Amino acid sequence: MKRVKIYTDGACKGNPGPGGWAAVLIWGPYRKEITGGEAHTTNNRMELRAAIEALRALKEPAEVDLFTDSAYLKRGITEWLPRWKENGWKRRQGRRLLPVANEDLWRELDRLTRVHKVRFHWLAGHAGHPENERADRLARKSIPSPASERSR
Repeated sequence: MKRVKIYTDGACKGNPGPGGWAAVLIWGPYRKEITGGEAHTTNNRMELRAAIEALRALKEPAEVDLFTDSAYLKRGITEWLPRWKENGWKRRQGRRLLPVANEDLWRELDRLTRVHKVRFHWLAGHAGHPENERADRLARKSIPSPASERSR
């Protein structure tokens, strides 16, 4: 099974607002960078989208070390997801069960983690890690500008 390192990041101008995501995939001597953006989104959605698109880019099942500076992504997938699934994709707030934010993306990420063997790692953002910094720059660069949206 191929071993891949993935570094992801998401960015938003305003929250919500236009946003971008990016992933840097590294396996052996190979490297691939992927990016995308949305006109109206949130930072959390972009963090999730980066991880999803990176895993979708893999052409066959792989062992993946996925690095993120998003505590939301890391804690969501490793801590909160099992309870959400047990509660029918609801989260607890006191005694109430409420819908899980970004459920569509969490479901897709959950599906992809069953295709690949993924270990999620948290990195401090803007701490000088070269691949994390690269993913950050790419994500920010992928945020659609208002002018580009008007021309569509």
